[in-house]
Amino acid sequence: MKTDSQLQQDVSAELQWEPSICAAHIGVEVKDGVVILAGQVDSYAEKWNAERAAQRVSGVHAIATELKVHLPGGSQRTDAQIAGSAQHILGLSSSFPADAVNVTVEAGWVTLTGTVDWQYQRRAAAAAVRHLLGVTGVSDKIDLKPSLTARSVQSDIEAALMRSSISNAKNITVRLHGAEVTLTGTVQSWADRAIATNSAWGTPGVSSVVDTMTLA
Repeated sequence: MKTDSQLQQDVSAELQWEPSICAAHIGVEVKDGVVILAGQVDSYAEKWNAERAAQRVSGVHAIATELKVHLPGGSQRTDAQIAGSAQHILGLSSSFPADAVNVTVEAGWVTLTGTVDWQYQRRAAAAAVRHLLGVTGVSDKIDLKPSLTARSVQSDIEAALMRSSISNAKNITVRLHGAEVTLTGTVQSWADRAIATNSAWGTPGVSSVVDTMTLA
């Protein structure tokens, strides 16, 4: 178990190692094992990358983000310009039909709505707009319309977990309530946690995944 001081040093080092962010503008505090990121970044993409970098550090179980996005003068755009760019780039995607996702922009914050069939399509839409110039945040409110609702959904997820690279997949419990899946249990890393949730999302019939797993 790392001390708060060790975690602070390791997260700071990881931020400095990540080339997509300016670590000098990001402060790192750790209180009772919770990593707190504070400061100012130049884009929403930089904020997102900082959070992902902190998650990569061994021993990090919880993150609180207090990072503020302050766009440089050259990056500021009107909501109409951002919305137009978002619609354009979403229309070019081959991951989902061109009219499947709708865009609303307020003060640079992009909200995505609509309906798609798969979680990977929802993620693709959010990833497409995350790096657009002028974006200060992204809310993904896209609904999933499952292609089927089979009784075997739970067993399919459990089988997918056992096929995965998660070393202790048997310690993960899958519960199904309608089309909502809840994952409980203990995993060894954020990577294992991501693999588990991806396995659940990749199963036909799943419309939402509740992750209550804990890190060992």
